[in-house]
Amino acid sequence: MYSFNSRVRYSECDSEGRLTLPSLLNYFQDCSTFHSESLGLGIEYLKKNHLVWVLASWQIVAESYPKLYEEMEIGTFPYEFKGFMGMRNFYMKTKQGEYTARANSLWSLLSTDNWKPTTPPVQMKEGYQIEPRLPMDYAPRKIAIPENGKCEEPIVVRKHHLDTNHHVNNGQYISIAMEYLPEGFLIGQMRAEYKKQAFLDNILYPYVVNMQGALETAGKDRYVVSLQDEQGVPYVNMEFA
Repeated sequence: MYSFNSRVRYSECDSEGRLTLPSLLNYFQDCSTFHSESLGLGIEYLKKNHLVWVLASWQIVAESYPKLYEEMEIGTFPYEFKGFMGMRNFYMKTKQGEYTARANSLWSLLSTDNWKPTTPPVQMKEGYQIEPRLPMDYAPRKIAIPENGKCEEPIVVRKHHLDTNHHVNNGQYISIAMEYLPEGFLIGQMRAEYKKQAFLDNILYPYVVNMQGALETAGKDRYVVSLQDEQGVPYVNMEFA
């Protein structure tokens, strides 16, 4: 397990002074990056060995969002390797040790020589310590896209959307999708299913569905946002509830 401590920064807060979902996701991404770098399995190792981890899916369950300047612990660990897939949990805790968020993620290891899936090398399997997965309600990876949605204005991928792999960072998709949620909508769970990579100057076509009263919780709506190419093939499907 790898963890680090931090405080909620002003730049990470919404208008109510609480940590935003994209900021929470960034903490999780940074934590996994720190973990890999601490083991010598980070960005330079991957480049040297012509490898890249590509995110297949996220499930983030937020019980609460910490306030400005609040202390928290962010942690992560892998809980399974299966073929070319790696499964990793994340968490955020208060100073008192209470969970504010937990997450599950699935990753695919690709060879940058041919962009095909490849199994992790021995050094990687030996470096990452497998631990029991977090207790949480694990949702399916796949997200169904309902009919009767609304097509929004296309979005052109710009440089600020890209990460070190030169494709749209998974957190950028979440920020884009959240623009279609109503003001004041409190996200208790976010799921994302990544289908293909988007690069500079690609055009994203948002398709948004409001599933009113779709959940058992009284009065709780569910929103599905699919960012697609011109032919309607998804780059990523997301669900907010």
